[in-house]
Amino acid sequence: MLIYTVPLLAPAALFGAALWLHLRRDTLPRHGALIGEAAAVAALAVSVLSLAVLLGKGAGDSPLFGLAGVGLSSRLDVISVTILGLVAFIGWVVMRYARTYLDGEHRQTDFTIWLAGTLAAVLLLVQSGNLIQFIGAWIVTSLCLHRLLLFYPGRVAAQRAAYKKFVTARAGDAALITAALMLVAAYGTTRISDILAAARLGEGGALAAGAAALIALAALLKSAQFPTHGWLTEVMEAPTPVSALLHAGVVNGGGFLLIRFADVLLLSPLILAVLVMVGGFTALFGGLVMLTQPTVKASLAWSTVAQMGFMILQCGLALFQLALLHIVAHSLYKAHAFLSAGGAVERVAVIRKPGPVAVPDLRAVARAFGLAIAIYGVVYITSGWIFGLGAKSPQAVALGAILIFGVAYLLAQGLADAAPRALTRRTAFLSFVAAVSYVALQRGSEWITSATLPPTPAPGALEWALILLALFSFGMVALAQATLPLWSHHPAAQGLRIHLSNGLYINAIEDRLLNGWSRYTTFKKGATK
Repeated sequence: MLIYTVPLLAPAALFGAALWLHLRRDTLPRHGALIGEAAAVAALAVSVLSLAVLLGKGAGDSPLFGLAGVGLSSRLDVISVTILGLVAFIGWVVMRYARTYLDGEHRQTDFTIWLAGTLAAVLLLVQSGNLIQFIGAWIVTSLCLHRLLLFYPGRVAAQRAAYKKFVTARAGDAALITAALMLVAAYGTTRISDILAAARLGEGGALAAGAAALIALAALLKSAQFPTHGWLTEVMEAPTPVSALLHAGVVNGGGFLLIRFADVLLLSPLILAVLVMVGGFTALFGGLVMLTQPTVKASLAWSTVAQMGFMILQCGLALFQLALLHIVAHSLYKAHAFLSAGGAVERVAVIRKPGPVAVPDLRAVARAFGLAIAIYGVVYITSGWIFGLGAKSPQAVALGAILIFGVAYLLAQGLADAAPRALTRRTAFLSFVAAVSYVALQRGSEWITSATLPPTPAPGALEWALILLALFSFGMVALAQATLPLWSHHPAAQGLRIHLSNGLYINAIEDRLLNGWSRYTTFKKGATK
């Protein structure tokens, strides 16, 4: 039906703006920024209209504008509409912010062109109805982002980050292209909806399982998973809007890839197990390194590494509905955090020196963990009565327990002996609100996506082992963080902090593997012409 072609208008508006500005170089930079912002507003309006089409007509595919499975087509469902609206909204905010942030820069128009091009490519990616369009948009997104990373080409750190991203992205492109060829060989079509329908029936065989492995590899490379995370932690030399843009379907594009091809991934439980291990380790590693960073932006970058790892962990546990919710929540929060980082630092600087901090002892920490688990249990049981959606999967229960460890850390501050009663009451109330909010959002996401995403399968022996390992690992890290003031002055802790602040030197190792990026000069000249 032609009505399903409506989402294609969103990338068309941004591609049109980029092309206009490229051809009309005499346009004033300020006017060019306004044109880019207008295109972003138009894309946002199209995303709202696409939601109306989905509510009115239901999910569906547009006709293919091409031949032999090669061309443009749009897949309209809960997944595509959700990410379409997310990317369009963040894109508009970033475009508006960049208009002021880069005012006076002599290359402002170039920035607007490549920003619009990146957003257009992401919007085309998330609504792709066929594999060829998906791969094309995937590659164009990376190439446009590369130009943004090199907006200040003379900065050495920017060169290093862009080179690492370029190498990693090309490896991911190769994995995704090979996976697409295997999917076509297995199912005889490039239409994504037909592939997913066949995979849900268990069809595809060894070719589909091999494609699942390559899809997982492409997602890990896209979402800066250990040990290929180095480029993400070094993008601080690019303009601040680029850091926010990364959360508009760029760095979290790996999560979208896994969610979109969830039915194919479920054909290979071993690949899901690999995602759990890599994602879980990256989440723990990134979170620990984040705590040791001296600057706000560096902390935010490492936080993104950790959050992307947690997103991959969710996909590995087959909690694709929650991974989609995670993408939305984290993207909105982190884009705002990057854009407001400067103002936050200024506000903190003018705050008067705080008084003494209440340090919880081991007894207070133990009470906090017990109370947090009790709150989660009560909320979980109560939610079954209120929402009436049946019991949750063991994977979802375990994920909620991992998240509740954060609530335990909050409670520990309020249960410290030196903490005032007002703080205790406030932390207890906020902990309860956090638990209720998580369960409500979880139930809501499962209900909204129930007709689009496959249900979480019952865990086998391998899945149970990974669930217990994840619970133990995250629990120990949460315990270590809650008791940090009690052991942080130990010499061994000081040494560990130094190593963690340097990211365990993984970036240095990657630089050596890339020959110290000494050949980057030739690469840069070719990339910035």
